[in-house]
Amino acid sequence: MTANPKDVNTSKPRIDSQLAPGTVRLEVDGEIGWLVFDHQARRNSMTLAMWQAVPALCAQASSDESIRVVVMRGAGERAFVAGADISQFSEQRTPDRADAYSLATAAASTAIEAIAKPVIAMIHGYCIGGGLALALAADVRYAAEDSQFALPPAKLGIGYGADGISDLVDLVGPSVTKEIIYTANLFDASTALRWGLINQTAAKTDLEAFVRAQCATMATLAPLSQLAAKISVASVLAPDDASLAQRSDQAIDACMRSSDYAEGVEAFLAKRSPAFRGH
Repeated sequence: MTANPKDVNTSKPRIDSQLAPGTVRLEVDGEIGWLVFDHQARRNSMTLAMWQAVPALCAQASSDESIRVVVMRGAGERAFVAGADISQFSEQRTPDRADAYSLATAAASTAIEAIAKPVIAMIHGYCIGGGLALALAADVRYAAEDSQFALPPAKLGIGYGADGISDLVDLVGPSVTKEIIYTANLFDASTALRWGLINQTAAKTDLEAFVRAQCATMATLAPLSQLAAKISVASVLAPDDASLAQRSDQAIDACMRSSDYAEGVEAFLAKRSPAFRGH
């Protein structure tokens, strides 16, 4: 389930959170930027330091012109991310620190959503709580057939506000969201697919190859068109946000004025594959 080290372009920079236990890192492998959550001793559960490391890594992935698609994944074979590291809660998620902790988790999700490229969550094993929140921040979710999902705040006495569940409500609707939270039950990939929580499933042994193939397809297409789509979809989901509507109009105008648009038309007329460059 991990990228082959021989395939990784080691000339590209790799950033780690550098804070133990658990790390988040960005691995650049050709046109894919792998955002890896690595805390295998706890099924990749997220420490506060890991949450705090995410925004800087997302900013790098967004600004690196060699990266065309970002893929989030968990290290090892057992989990995508099995939630927040509950062992830290007695110190880091106390009543007087809860707001700061929530700000860190929200900042991570916001940073993922702000990446100006397609973002895929490649899910295997456990995708629970904070792990599900990370997956929901992606544009697209592909899951192995062994994946298991849950949102268990009711098992811990935690309350989620509107910001914490808005992405889930957008995908599966209010009734299913309530069922997921009210029961705190694990549900499998087939159920997640039926509810619209994930896009497609694959056998665990085939998942990475499938995701790489999807990335290869996305990487051949016009980056400005993909960015415009990302912003426009966000605008549809927030119809009262005038700034998003304005950004959508600007992104569409940028497409029309780009050399990629001219290249796309020219390539179509010449019956050849276009070579898009993102400007």
